Amino acid sequence: MQLRFGLTLALSALSLAGCSSLAIKNGSLDYKDTTTLEPLKYPQGSMVRPATPLYPAPVVETLAIENAPKLENERGNRFALPRPEKAQTNSVPANQLDVTNVSRPQLLRDGNQNPLLKIDGNSATIWQYTLASLSTLNHTLVGQSKNRYEVTVKVDQQIYVLRLSSVGTSNNLAVFNADNSFADQEKAAELLTQIYQNWPA
Repeated sequence: MQLRFGLTLALSALSLAGCSSLAIKNGSLDYKDTTTLEPLKYPQGSMVRPATPLYPAPVVETLAIENAPKLENERGNRFALPRPEKAQTNSVPANQLDVTNVSRPQLLRDGNQNPLLKIDGNSATIWQYTLASLSTLNHTLVGQSKNRYEVTVKVDQQIYVLRLSSVGTSNNLAVFNADNSFADQEKAAELLTQIYQNWPA
């Protein structure tokens, strides 16, 4: 009874350990022992159309084979990929980022020909520059959002919303109507040009 129990326990331990931990040869390195075969030869006089290989085997130089990485386990009897190396990140801590590094605005148009200002840099700094340039213009600031970069401006008795949206370090400043539709292209271009011309940086 004890012998049967011991044998069952040993077999269970071997099955849990698996073949990979025992490094039993499984034929995964047999590709190293392949030989080059000659192309098929057809009998003389047979009606066979010419065959061209779809994926011809590349010719690999001996030097490349000698310097190829060894993709095998420690015992050399199984194929094994090397463990990935730990990635080294050269990230800069957030408190050390240069928040004053803001590019000069660029007047652009989106796919629907709506004008916008594209500015690269820190969104908070860009928004401060936007407010500073608006303060130099003779437009009435009606309100400012506390949650996002958005300000309501009255220009020639018309209400517009200036909104800064960002993707990564790229920011777009666009002009909208009060109902969130894009403002008239000429009026928007005029307002953004004024901001561009009075940009403090």
